[in-house]
Amino acid sequence: MSDPYSQPNREWWAQRWIDVLESFGWVRRLARARTYAREGNVLNIDFKGSKVAARVQGTAPEPYKVSLSLDPFGDDQWGYVIESMAQQAIFSAKLLAGEMPQNIEEVFTANGLSLFPFTKFDIHSKCSCPDPANPCKHIGAVYYLLGDRFSEDPFVLFQLRGRTKEQIIEALRQIRSAGNEDSSTTNAQDGTPALQNATERQQVVLPPLAVDRFWHYTEQLESSLVVIAPPPTSETVLDVLGAIPLKAETNSESAIAQAEAQAATEYLKTIYQSVSQQAILAAMNTEGAT
Repeated sequence: MSDPYSQPNREWWAQRWIDVLESFGWVRRLARARTYAREGNVLNIDFKGSKVAARVQGTAPEPYKVSLSLDPFGDDQWGYVIESMAQQAIFSAKLLAGEMPQNIEEVFTANGLSLFPFTKFDIHSKCSCPDPANPCKHIGAVYYLLGDRFSEDPFVLFQLRGRTKEQIIEALRQIRSAGNEDSSTTNAQDGTPALQNATERQQVVLPPLAVDRFWHYTEQLESSLVVIAPPPTSETVLDVLGAIPLKAETNSESAIAQAEAQAATEYLKTIYQSVSQQAILAAMNTEGAT
């Protein structure tokens, strides 16, 4: 029986959700959760605003109650994100069609946010089972089923961050509608189209650039313009450099060398990812930094 949670044809955003969770060092703990999810132990998943409530059948007669949530973004944060989405026609077109743009994460990182959980501290979950571990297999099963929900409706991911599909689409339409009205507005005095006036204004002669002082800036930089953002992908320099070349004299030694190179690469990847996360957390002065 094939595992639906390791299929390469899953939508990228659903697979990214699973990859992010497994990157938190929960691989062993989530192994049984995958089985629970695959065998249908998650009886139902309901959304109450930005929070998730689920029932998962365990070994006890009564199903366990699971709750899960992410930190929602504030109104101002969503305002910046939606305005950034509206400025790129491909984002608006795909979202209005119910699709998730491939590089949508860049919109959030550009505004100092992370659409997906950046650390395990970004996920708040509880289960009524006696297992003190978090995530337990019941919570983990809900994680995987949420990935399925994301495949069906990518806007569920936005809902966990505080905005429903209807709210986002309506906000996008309002911004695009306002932009269209502005572009078709005519001058109240002479009836000249605003676009023509804008073109005439662009013809103002500007002073020549001082090339030797192009990069010179004496004013203090505005601190609010500095954005500390998590990287849009988990790719490290190891992914760019490729496999570690280990020399071998015989075929048997070659197989051993390949296995050792793979093990070394996987180990170094965990170090690079950990260092990257700690650097971002330190820059953000987050409580999760150590």
